[in-house]
Amino acid sequence: MLAARLILDQGIEVTGVGFSSPFYGSRRGRRAAESLGTPFVSRDITREMIEVLSNPAHGYGKHLNPCTDCHRLMVSTAAGMLEELGASFIVTGEVLGQRPKSQNRDALNAVAKGAGRGLLLRPLSARLLPETVPEREGWVDRSRLMGISGRSRKVQLELAERYGLTGYQSPAGGCLLTEAGYCRKLKELREHEGWVPEELNLLRFGRHFRLPSGGRVVSGRNREENEILEKLAREGDYLFQAAERPGSLVLLRKPVEVTARDRELAAAVCLRYSKEKGVPRLALARWRPGEEKAIIEAGAEDISGLMI
Repeated sequence: MLAARLILDQGIEVTGVGFSSPFYGSRRGRRAAESLGTPFVSRDITREMIEVLSNPAHGYGKHLNPCTDCHRLMVSTAAGMLEELGASFIVTGEVLGQRPKSQNRDALNAVAKGAGRGLLLRPLSARLLPETVPEREGWVDRSRLMGISGRSRKVQLELAERYGLTGYQSPAGGCLLTEAGYCRKLKELREHEGWVPEELNLLRFGRHFRLPSGGRVVSGRNREENEILEKLAREGDYLFQAAERPGSLVLLRKPVEVTARDRELAAAVCLRYSKEKGVPRLALARWRPGEEKAIIEAGAEDISGLMI
């Protein structure tokens, strides 16, 4: 938002570009563009992101976050959109030295190569970085850009206050690839099923269990996740939910034919996370997408060892 404001202040039109994948979305970018009064477009880069995640040239961060390669992918995708958007160059809000691994000078140089031809401008640190084409050609006045560096955000916060920017979120978080629990499930998924886009979407929701037969069970943690899981269910999946007092909705998915034992274990997961605590047996509704519900009885089992 600050980088965009510095460019807007020079009378230059700005269009916000956001990217989405199973690991992050573009809602924050859209809200930022709305607050700045600029147009906004979003691109889904799921398949490209899976390729980057599988073999990042610059490695991972603490977990499965290939930040440098991810940023380069975003910049290169934006570069490919310049003609479509009638744009001349790319602006990002990166700050030299703000993140020790992904925003050091080498990482910034690696990301900039994704734009090619010196078309990536970083207004917040521009005076500390080599001159770019927009500055050299006089499209942008370099003297009105900034020279911020380091991990402190004091200058940025003061600048945000001066511009009257509010509603911005913490710069940390927002990407599931930085979360230990999600990355544990992600590694497990690669071992059993691979990183297929629709499976990655399912991974974002609920508690996950791996059955001895190779099937997967997902238990919704709240009403919103229950609704999402029901929408994500596809032909061949089974759904379970307590018949009397609906609690967690459970989805059972298996690449090959589901067995009776698979259904028993999925039902046990549903009982475990129902609103009836400590009961040995419980009436459940069981159904497949598009089919009528059947009432079955589930028995309690120890499913703790199956949780991913």
